[in-house]
Amino acid sequence: MASGTGKVEPSEITIEKLDDKHDISSFQSYEKELVDFLVEDALNNQRQKLSVTFLWFYDNKLASYVTLLNDKINLEGDLKAFFREKDIHYKSLPALKIGRLCVHDNFQRRGLGKLMVLFAITQANEICERRSGCRFITLDAKRNEKRELDSIHFYKKLGFKILKERRKGTTPMYLDLKAPQ
Repeated sequence: MASGTGKVEPSEITIEKLDDKHDISSFQSYEKELVDFLVEDALNNQRQKLSVTFLWFYDNKLASYVTLLNDKINLEGDLKAFFREKDIHYKSLPALKIGRLCVHDNFQRRGLGKLMVLFAITQANEICERRSGCRFITLDAKRNEKRELDSIHFYKKLGFKILKERRKGTTPMYLDLKAPQ
């Protein structure tokens, strides 16, 4: 059930692209700004072709959501040198960005975050195979001084690396889709 502690299996999830028919008003998270985005901005951003939000349902309940958009990584420093060694001389490379990722309070610590990151990786690989180039997944991980573990640790466990170190706010991170996992 929703308040249980067992891992959610991918086969138990239904994913739908956000539209007018969805009632998102009861979504709850300790991350108020992510709830506000979903309720106030996600659908309008989608209509403006800025991002796409995917709703994740478990047992017909809205359990989480992920918002994706296009991005790029500017090649600087070590990344620039790394790609120059591979005879890639661009100033930036294409990416798919996880703009927002949020799990309902009742579904925390059940594996949904990891499943949504894997979903984003699948989307990026499909873009690359069918539509256009996409080398990276990017995101801005939030630092939360009040929580024992912030999202940076979560994303590092999934293979993401820090692009730029920051002390407050968000930390840009990336996952190279071509790198061995």
